[in-house]
Amino acid sequence: MTHICQKYKHRRETAVVAITQNIQELLEKGQGPAARVLDKLPSFVQESLVRVLGYPYQYPQLDSFTKCLMAVQLKQGLVGFIGSDVEQSRQAFELQMQTIRRKPTAVASVEDIRLPLQSGTIFARHYHPAPSKKLPMIVFYHGGGFVVGSVDTHDEACRLIAKYSQAQVLSIEYPLAPEVSPQRLIQSCEDALAWVYQNKRHFKILKNRIAVAGDSAGGNISTVIAQRAVGKVYAPDAQFLIYPAVDFKSRHPSFYAYKDGLVLTGTDIDYVTDYYATQHDVRLDDPIISPTYGNFKKMAPAYIVTAGHDVLHDEGEIYSHKLRQNGVKVHFEEYLDQTHGFINLTPVSHQAKANLIQMSRGFRKFWNKYA
Repeated sequence: MTHICQKYKHRRETAVVAITQNIQELLEKGQGPAARVLDKLPSFVQESLVRVLGYPYQYPQLDSFTKCLMAVQLKQGLVGFIGSDVEQSRQAFELQMQTIRRKPTAVASVEDIRLPLQSGTIFARHYHPAPSKKLPMIVFYHGGGFVVGSVDTHDEACRLIAKYSQAQVLSIEYPLAPEVSPQRLIQSCEDALAWVYQNKRHFKILKNRIAVAGDSAGGNISTVIAQRAVGKVYAPDAQFLIYPAVDFKSRHPSFYAYKDGLVLTGTDIDYVTDYYATQHDVRLDDPIISPTYGNFKKMAPAYIVTAGHDVLHDEGEIYSHKLRQNGVKVHFEEYLDQTHGFINLTPVSHQAKANLIQMSRGFRKFWNKYA
């Protein structure tokens, strides 16, 4: 019996080594093909690959595909996504998202438009799943640490949100730090929301059905704007906050637990803090960058999503409690086996895609409940 077990173990190890070599060959063609192969493997094979690749971090509850992807990236020398060279970081993120791209999710109408705002003309992409119908509008602000990212890097995520929330989505190409200050960035994003409200008839938006949404930095922007817009005619009537950054000042337990070996690292946070706050002389507890220290009264209902393996997890959860304590309607959803950035992995991860579909449907139900 021992001989049979050893023989089986040897075969499995040989198979894993062969798969590892195949993955390395696929990586030469781009990260997308390799990631799609990884996603189809059984979890025990993924876990074996993690060991073969020498991934040094212990995250037993992390989704095995994500762990595998992190191990591959570490083997390639890819750590974090924001560095000392801002332009290089932007190009690298755009390229990474291009390499995992595949046939986009079909949406009935997708149109690139320009918004002539008071703070300057900006670019946006409009998604409409049913152009002949009046639908709510989600104004979406992409993630990327306020420094990287674009409507292109979040194109697939916006397509899925539009399709499964059955709402229009307007993805905003806002100006990035460090070239612009938080005040200018937020003003541009708030102006975009006001412009949507002013053009609600043109977009055939259902009455009083405009929400703000975003992931990470975009979640921050969304809820900062929701605070600033209270009492104004264009105030959003719902917030969809996906693993939002809400507290630049504090370091919670999740920061120390997950600051290494994952999508968003502690070093990334340091660079973002420098580019977005320090270089513009903004206090770390200023509500314009840290909405957890802001005014929550009369804010729109918030659907908040966190990832379990994320430096930002705890601040997102604490923020949900603060909103509730101040009378804001909140739905808190936690994806314990996921890490920061999982909505960007939908082209290569069936689990990430299933999660975003579930979130989008859940947000629409939540929104309908409090509309």
